Amino acid sequence: MLRINELKLPLDHSDDELRAAIVQRLAISDEQLLGFTLFKRSYDARKKNSEMLFIYTIDLEASNEAELLKTFADDPKIGVAPDVSYKFVGHAPAELPERPIVVGFGPCGIFAGLLLAQMGFKPIVLERGKEVRQRTKDTWGLWRKSVLNPESNVQFGEGGAGTFSDGKLYSQIKDPQHHGRKVLEEFVKAGAPDEILYINKPHIGTFRLTSMVEKMREEIINLGGEVRFQQKVTDLLVDGEQLTGLVLESGEQLQSRHVVLALGHSARDTFRMLHAKGVFMEAKPFSVGFRIEHPQSLIDKARLGKYAGHPKLGAADYKLVHHAKNGRSVYSFCMCPGGTVVAATSEPGRVVTNGMSQYSRNERNANSGIVVGIDPERDYPGGPLAGIELQERLEAHAYVMGGSNYQAPAQLVGDFVAGRPSTALGSVEPSYKPGVTLGDLAPSLPDFAIEAIREALPAFDRQIKGYNLHDAVLTGIETRTSSPLRITRGADLQSLNLKGLFPAGEGAGYAGGILSAGVDGIRIAEAVARDILGL
Repeated sequence: MLRINELKLPLDHSDDELRAAIVQRLAISDEQLLGFTLFKRSYDARKKNSEMLFIYTIDLEASNEAELLKTFADDPKIGVAPDVSYKFVGHAPAELPERPIVVGFGPCGIFAGLLLAQMGFKPIVLERGKEVRQRTKDTWGLWRKSVLNPESNVQFGEGGAGTFSDGKLYSQIKDPQHHGRKVLEEFVKAGAPDEILYINKPHIGTFRLTSMVEKMREEIINLGGEVRFQQKVTDLLVDGEQLTGLVLESGEQLQSRHVVLALGHSARDTFRMLHAKGVFMEAKPFSVGFRIEHPQSLIDKARLGKYAGHPKLGAADYKLVHHAKNGRSVYSFCMCPGGTVVAATSEPGRVVTNGMSQYSRNERNANSGIVVGIDPERDYPGGPLAGIELQERLEAHAYVMGGSNYQAPAQLVGDFVAGRPSTALGSVEPSYKPGVTLGDLAPSLPDFAIEAIREALPAFDRQIKGYNLHDAVLTGIETRTSSPLRITRGADLQSLNLKGLFPAGEGAGYAGGILSAGVDGIRIAEAVARDILGL
């Protein structure tokens, strides 16, 4: 199979025109092109008013591939297509010596459990929250009625935090073994559109993710695994430096010498239990800030120019960064085109925001986190749990600022930059439910963060015209951008000081999003398999 890179066509080309372009690029007859697939499709929006083109990477089969390789030997854009198919590291023996356990059923836990099941290890998966459809009802209970279920919400339950997000399936991680391709292929097998295999920034959206998560759960069960909901782990069973099992909140004990710890970044009670048991962990940087909302039409026009609204391009996104004079970096985080700002707390008496989009991305507003990086040595010294304690203080204060009813504090961008409280909304209607309380956001974050964001917003306007719109809305606060700690692991992907414990995913500090968490789940499943099989 051959690969062509950087094949460019107009946005409105037909399938026949794409095939003709491949034939022309290779200087072959149509009959010699036996078939082709799209490996990647992107576009360059930097020149907004010149002709915008799709840029393709094409994998193809031709009847004269050896001859073509000689002809294009000096052409860097044509060569042999790499093999990106997934290869299992091994398969379980007929008689299993033990069943591995996976704790957490977010993206990392799903793929760890799925891969272990596909290799024949019949994993037991434990999830503290509920199955995804009941969890969705509980989550809507907070959004519509201000009623929080601490064990079933945006953070806890089948699918993890990624279920209530934009469903982004791209990452900047290094992936030499193409594990990301395996993640995407499993999503397609579970019902995702084929386009996620080739578009540059694939996403699925919350409603579609729900059914896919269910199908992956079904596959794990059909392969001999178990998925148990409302099963909270409260203690570890340890023999010296070897993990031997887990204790559940019910008192039940499960024996296993191989446990994947795929916690989300909000499992604070579990982190504290692990710390009390002596599991090695360390504080790590994370970020805090707000959600910002603009009209999606403003972002489309600024990013796509005359192509704004083109049906093949969809809602435009952005990625911004500003290095402030006080030494802090401000950047956009988890940008959600055509989406909503959502209540994302998992604990009573706290307010946390996040962003979410559906597959269509057709809501009125665009939203993104605008966050400031903070560092444990500089900003919250005090040990591995100090970041959690900082998050809790900020979230509790935001709850009070919002009215102590899960409404979120909010402010117009123009008022925030000018340093005056907001008293009335303008042209942008905030999407956060249960609702917002207008005022002054300055007391909600450390002074250095407020100073840096105030400087960044006008600077971002130079990159996206209209970004510093007076009526744009800031909603506070965003604190759970990533885990504030890392459960450090060694080269064998096990805990540094507790053999048999495999920390994984976002909560353990090794991922940041659905795709990277899924990839880490695959890597962890492979490590467990190798350890069980003695490879």
